[in-house]
Amino acid sequence: RFKNEAGSNAFNLRPKRWIEATNAIGIVSKSGRYGGTYAHKDIAFEFAAWLSPAIKLYIIREFQRLKESESHEHSLEWQFKRTLSKINYKLHSDAIKNYVIPSSHRAKDKQWIEYANEADILNVSVFGYTAKQWSEANPEAVLRKESVRDTASINELVVLSNMESLNSIYIKQGMPKHERLDNLRREAKEQLEKLNVSNTNKAYKKLPNTNYLDSKPDSNFNESLKQALDYSPKD
Repeated sequence: RFKNEAGSNAFNLRPKRWIEATNAIGIVSKSGRYGGTYAHKDIAFEFAAWLSPAIKLYIIREFQRLKESESHEHSLEWQFKRTLSKINYKLHSDAIKNYVIPSSHRAKDKQWIEYANEADILNVSVFGYTAKQWSEANPEAVLRKESVRDTASINELVVLSNMESLNSIYIKQGMPKHERLDNLRREAKEQLEKLNVSNTNKAYKKLPNTNYLDSKPDSNFNESLKQALDYSPKD
């Protein structure tokens, strides 16, 4: 009816009439000294954009600015996490190459297992599970070509980087694997607790809905410990 009457010079659509006729819930109109018409912000923006082309242009540009800013922040975080995970990689890989590989009993074409073994020692110390266990618990993430480190929190990656450096020192000192893992696990737990308390936002994982394994010491952790210390080709 409003649409048909809109062309008439006598047509007058007051807010109260609109509310009564359509049972509108996004707009309120009150009369009197402290009265006025109030609307949900979505309706207010739409009305302002219809009323003023300048306001409409402003809203469009502001939306674009916010989306660009959001995208930029996400990109920076992703780059930071990826860079952070590689900070001490060289130190760690060199320690394995120079100290673990020479004393390894594995054939040359199986020496990659030592690198995987040491990587899982770090995974267990920080996350509480091996890369294989995480992959089995998160098949959808694996299809997206993501790893446990891709979905780790900022705080976890900070600690992981620290553990790489610390483990390289332990390797050079000739410390046994069991002892290294105990020390790394204890140090990682202490660092994570402090970081998570001081910076809660960076304690959250990238994908909160993913079916992550429980990182608390339990039967899963014991199995992770066994896999990290006794890595073999069949694993």
